[in-house]
Parts: sequence; structure tokens; C-alpha cells
Amino acid sequence: MAQNAAEPIYDMRRAARHRADYATIAESRRHGDNRIHISNISAHGFMIDNNEVFEHGDRIEMRLPVVGRIDAHLIWTVDGRAGFQFERVIRLPDFLALIDAVGAKLR
Repeated sequence: MAQNAAEPIYDMRRAARHRADYATIAESRRHGDNRIHISNISAHGFMIDNNEVFEHGDRIEMRLPVVGRIDAHLIWTVDGRAGFQFERVIRLPDFLALIDAVGAKLR
């Protein structure tokens, strides 16, 4: 059976996610300020588990420990969860400090 070319990329993305328990404010021109709860995070993006207003393509700005202000855009939503991709990749030293600050655990 042929292996799908996307599978190794998916496996790498999955391995890079870390659990988180962090609340912050997402600022959106379209939806105003909304409290979000980040439940997992990687150097490329994060997932929230309390999405009530954001839709595919929405852009937000938020503040994270260590990283400071960062922009992200929504790439998927499912059953109240939403996945955002950062507009820039977080550098490894900053990301390691960030996961410590947001209570993340290796997934």
C-alpha cells in the first residue's frame, strides 16, 4: 500500500504540539475583544477549545508570555474548537520558555 505523502508532515506536526492551559484576549477587527482558552500550542500555531465567534480566515492579535504580541489566522473549526496559525514562527528558545509559561506538557 502506498503511503500518503502528507502523512509524514502530519506526524511531525502532531509530535510538535504541546498541551496548554492558558487564557488570553484575542483582538479582532471583525469581532472585537474575546477571551480565548488555548488548549494546545506549537511553534507554528495553537488550538482553542472555546470558539464561539471566530470563522475560517479570521485574523486575531494577542499577547503571549515571552513572545509578546503576535498575529494569527484561523485555519479550521470543529465543534467549538478552532486552530490558528501564527503569522510568524516562534524561535525555539522563545518557544521553550513559552511552553513553560503556559503550563504546557509534552503531548
